[in-house]
Amino acid sequence: MVDKIGGLNPLRPNITTNVGNQKTSENSEFGKILSDALKSVNDQQKNVEKLSDDFATGKVSNIHELIVEAEKASISLRLTVEVRNRIVDAYREIMRMQF
Repeated sequence: MVDKIGGLNPLRPNITTNVGNQKTSENSEFGKILSDALKSVNDQQKNVEKLSDDFATGKVSNIHELIVEAEKASISLRLTVEVRNRIVDAYREIMRMQF
């Protein structure tokens, strides 16, 4: 009884969920940003595949362009994997919290 003050438990804060348009639009916007970022990384990977195929068949003779694009795609993929790892770590940390 001592830990309840005015009907609220300070050790367990009341968490309300807002299902209104504001939260839904924020969630959908975050999802759109994430989806666009993943699509961009995928497009870079496909572009490198096409450039390497064109280089192998002799359609492209500039290897520098291929190497630069391949490095950009590699960095983007590593960044995406690292962001995913951080999100998974944050999720696990939240699941370990006790309310």
